[in-house]
Amino acid sequence: MKYVSTRGRMAPQPFCDILLEGLAPDGGLAVPEQIPQVSAQTLESWRGLPYPELAHRVLSLFITDIPGEDLRALTHAAYRTDVFGSEDIVPLRPLHDGMSLLGLSEGPTLAFKDIAMQFLGQVFEYVLTRRGTTLNILGATSGDTGSAAEYALRGKRGVQVFMLSPHGRMSAFQRAQMYSLQDANIHNIAVRGVFDDCQDIVKALAGDLDFKSRYRLGAVNSINWARIAAQVVYYFHGWLRATTAPGQQVSFAVPSGNFGNILSGHIARQMGLPVRRLVLATNENNVLEEFFRTGIYRPRPAAQTYATSSPSMDISRASNFERFVYDLLSRDGQQVDALWKSLAGQGQFDLSAHLPHFAQRYGFAAGASSHADRVATIRAVWDQCGMLIDPHTADGVKVARGFVEPGVPMLVLETALPAKFSDTIEEALGRPAPLPPGLEDLLTREQKVDVLDNDAAQVRAYIAERAQLGA
Repeated sequence: MKYVSTRGRMAPQPFCDILLEGLAPDGGLAVPEQIPQVSAQTLESWRGLPYPELAHRVLSLFITDIPGEDLRALTHAAYRTDVFGSEDIVPLRPLHDGMSLLGLSEGPTLAFKDIAMQFLGQVFEYVLTRRGTTLNILGATSGDTGSAAEYALRGKRGVQVFMLSPHGRMSAFQRAQMYSLQDANIHNIAVRGVFDDCQDIVKALAGDLDFKSRYRLGAVNSINWARIAAQVVYYFHGWLRATTAPGQQVSFAVPSGNFGNILSGHIARQMGLPVRRLVLATNENNVLEEFFRTGIYRPRPAAQTYATSSPSMDISRASNFERFVYDLLSRDGQQVDALWKSLAGQGQFDLSAHLPHFAQRYGFAAGASSHADRVATIRAVWDQCGMLIDPHTADGVKVARGFVEPGVPMLVLETALPAKFSDTIEEALGRPAPLPPGLEDLLTREQKVDVLDNDAAQVRAYIAERAQLGA
């Protein structure tokens, strides 16, 4: 399996090379040369596999330059009961009205990002050790990617982490999770701006090929294909848990900000997983919902990106969207390159001619949710099921309701545990969300963070001063 760029100007590379590169040299994103296929017979043979073994089977289709037994050791090290709290790793819990919750928030930072990040932590260390080199991870987070990456990579050999976050835009719990880490290889940078500004800085520095090479920059954001591949696993896991026979269809509802999570569902569907619908749920920052409704992609400037009560989705420019457009345009890198150049100049592009394909060929549907919707949904799920969900998951549940079909299980992907967003929980239920055991003192722990202006040059200088250089 080799990987190419969505913009068509990268020679095919093996997995371990694109793992360490992040953004492709031509500014695009790495994608497989071809999508591996899983037959109905193979899918049935996976029923009953424990999660670490299922991860090995799925990831081995994308990773052919790591020996099979080594890859198996990595997935079993990543998906351990002592890390995720149970052998299920990703439990499936019934909600109501034909919906179930795919529990993705059982990991160390209480968010779905842990599922991919725990694997990344293992595979980064494996590859760097065998190559005798180092890597400086540069990432941006709107709330959960940062802490999941830092908890997975803290203390790892050969890795420094530089994580940008929007100053004052995350919940107090999210900030404390990241900033309370005191490990020497973890560097938190709060940028005076919104998430899109952080993401723009990451792309600017990753696009400076001299700087990227000199300081060995890598990525853990979902621009890194390994993140997408690791997330594909839980779509297969969810389908296997929700069905009993070959060919049964399942729909997935996915709260979406940067488009990485639902892109993994798109990949799983292309691989042959019987997915009826991929329901994209946004908050008030509904750029993606607008695209799937109209065919027009129109990112908003920072001043028009709302601060909401589901802050991890306060994103207007979704990095992974480019990978879907690449498929939509028949994997034509030249067309994608031209579109993104047009986007830079005109601020939008129009693919409304492809509108019929969104649902018919790819199964996409979309909807948006408001603050009032979140509060009402949190309250309703608690009253009906006795289950407490976070505001992002509530966006997913609210939008999913409109697409439930008889006989087709609707799996809502959980985003995070409610403790991360206690203010909204208190507004909905009249009491704060309980803190998980061991985290009762999180908000009072000493925090380590540097606040910088929204300026790529400042971040560049910060990294140059602290980066780990090696052979």
